[in-house]
Parts: sequence; structure tokens; C-alpha cells
Amino acid sequence: MRFQTFTAAAVLLGAAVALSACGRNEQAAAPPPKAAPQGQVWAAGSSTVFPFATRVAETVARTTGGAPAKVESLGTGGGFKLFCGGGGKNFPDVANASRAMKKSEWDACQANGVTDIIEIKIGYDGIVIANAKAAPTFHITREQIYKALAADLPQGSGFATNANANWNNVAPTLPNERIVAYGPPPTSGTRDAFVELAMEKGAEKVPAMAALKKSDEDSFKQRAHTLRKDGAWIDAGENDNVIVQTLEKTPGAVGVFGYSFLENNLDKVKAAQVEGVAPTLETISSGQYPLSRSLYIYVKKANLGVTPGLKEFVNAFVSEAAIGRGGYLLQRGLIPLPAAELAAQREAVKALTPMSAPTK
Repeated sequence: MRFQTFTAAAVLLGAAVALSACGRNEQAAAPPPKAAPQGQVWAAGSSTVFPFATRVAETVARTTGGAPAKVESLGTGGGFKLFCGGGGKNFPDVANASRAMKKSEWDACQANGVTDIIEIKIGYDGIVIANAKAAPTFHITREQIYKALAADLPQGSGFATNANANWNNVAPTLPNERIVAYGPPPTSGTRDAFVELAMEKGAEKVPAMAALKKSDEDSFKQRAHTLRKDGAWIDAGENDNVIVQTLEKTPGAVGVFGYSFLENNLDKVKAAQVEGVAPTLETISSGQYPLSRSLYIYVKKANLGVTPGLKEFVNAFVSEAAIGRGGYLLQRGLIPLPAAELAAQREAVKALTPMSAPTK
């Protein structure tokens, strides 16, 4: 609750109003939530951005002596839902995201009074398809990923349930291993990016799906984005470390997660080449790797100067020490922004420039 200084007349008036309102539903009578002082920064969202935000929080706490930011891994969609719920102390200051904010999420923010949002691109990441180091190496295409993991595939003039049991049923060059893929749930930005960059782009290579896209794009996307529910695709939660541990125990399976987790677990897992390109710092930052994506944080402008430590948290995220050449987030697997793009992001932070409404 926010305390303000009133004149004596205002206090008397406020007391009268309070008495007349006795017995009413307090929440219904209250104005829409506004930014309120909080004891610490609160950031929620992407599991991919989670380790980066956690490291920034630790660094800021050490240098300022303040309370470390509260960082939660809820998935990008879950983070936006909470972030856009309102501007008060019951909602996060920051949304961590492994994709850009959608128009529907923007509209939810606006409806709940979250009107000035600063979008900050912090770097790049690649979505990797990995398996245990002792398992066969995958050289795969996006079309093959789609044919392995889509719930239904074109057959004749319609669709049939995906009957591919093993990877070599999809293509003889793939391993003779049962198709089992552990990946993020629907609330995850990694899941969103995977179905858009891998499944959708792979479906476009199939003539029947390409024709469907021309005639009915919504139906095309629904078909391309629907993953198998017969055990070939398994939602493994928001903790990507769990997927890595699972791959160690089940060498025949593959996992889908962000490049940073590959970098931190190279002693346990290895990545597949996609369209002949391996995920590396260079191929992801250049866009050569087909499953590359941008990472973001979204900040409520109204909370800057209100939530203790929020300015320091945001400034630390775009600092040279964090995401400049040799920065500590790069050492954790973040793919850096090109110099010109990094300068533009820092200028946006300095100017506190709110983002425009997304177009889709």
C-alpha cells in the first residue's frame, strides 16, 4: 500500500469516504493497480533467459549491497501473463522472453494499465536438438524434424496420424533409434520458437503443406505447430537442466533446448547439425544456423525509480561487463549483439523509450 501526505481537510474527507464505504468489497472499490514500492526487483519468464537474469541479479547485489532480484522461470508465455496482469507490487517489474512480445500480450498489458514498456534485446540464442555424447550424431533437416514430430502428416487428399516410429523411418540417413524428443511445454518461448523455426519451416518443404499454407494459412499453422502426443514428444517442463539429465539416462532420445544449456553441458551432450550447420556463437549471431532467435527483457517504465534496484538491474543487463566483448553473460552462453545493435539497445535504455505495439 502506498502512503501519501494529505492536507488536514483531505484527511477528514478521506475518513468520511472510508466510513461510508465500510462493508464494500475493498478490491472492487480500489482504483486500477499502479506501480508500488517493492523490496526487490522481480523478473519472471523465459527459462532460457533465466540463467542470464540470475547472474545479473547476483552481480548487482554484490556491487550495490541491496537485495538480489527475484528471478522466476515460468516460460515466456507465463512470464508475459504475469507481467501484463498489472502495475502493482503483485506483478513483476521485468518479463524475460525468448521471443518478441505478441500483440495479444501487448493488448493484455494495455488493458491492465501496463502502458509504457521498454523492450530490450539482450542477445541471441539458438535452439539446439541434442543427444547424449555416446549416442549417434544427428545430421537433420527441418523437413525431417517436421515429419518426425508432427501429430498428423499429409496422406492422400487428407491427413493421417504420424506413424513414423524410428528416425530412419523419416529418412534412411537418420539413426535407427525410436523417436523420443524431450522439449519445453506450450508456455515456453523455446517451444514457440521451435514450432515456428523448425516445424513450420519444415512443413513448408512438404508440397501438400505448402499448398495448404496458400489456401488456408491458419489451418497450415495449426497442423504444423501440433506436436505428437503418442510419446514421441514429451513436455519436460521449464527446467532445461532436467532435459540434459534425461538425455544422459536415455541415450536414444533427443532434447530441445537453448544453446546456453548446450554450452554449459558439453561434457554430457552434443548438438545435431541442422541443414548442415552446427550451432556455434558465430553461426547463431550471423543467422546462418536455421534455429536462431533473439532474447529480450521487457521493463515497466513506471517502476523505474520506484522499485529499489530496478535501474541498476536494467543498466547492468546492457553493460559492457555483462554483454560486451568477453562479458560474463557471454561466458554463460549468450550470443552477443553486433556492436551497432548493442549501441542502439543501450540508447533505448538511456532514453527510456517505450516500445511500439507489435503488429502480430
